[in-house]
Amino acid sequence: MSEQADNGKRKIGVRCHVAGRVQGVFYRATARHEAQQLGIKGYARNLLDGRVEVVACGSVEAIDALQSWLRKGPQNASVTGVSCESIDYQDYQEFSIG
Repeated sequence: MSEQADNGKRKIGVRCHVAGRVQGVFYRATARHEAQQLGIKGYARNLLDGRVEVVACGSVEAIDALQSWLRKGPQNASVTGVSCESIDYQDYQEFSIG
């Protein structure tokens, strides 16, 4: 895992795959809102198999908070599983929806 430091805070990257009823329920848009509130950059996109992929880069604390949110999702979602792996930190410009 590649890490960077910013103002004394360690920055990390993760790739998460979220399964369940997560497409067509504003999961990606709500994930973007949560990520923006936490200062996280990256993206969320639908996968052909019905899952959502979330790539997130930010502080350890912010990533932990986002991962907790991913397990719940927005009101109309029904998350059945989340798997995350560490990735190299990347300096994305924003958190986008793909």
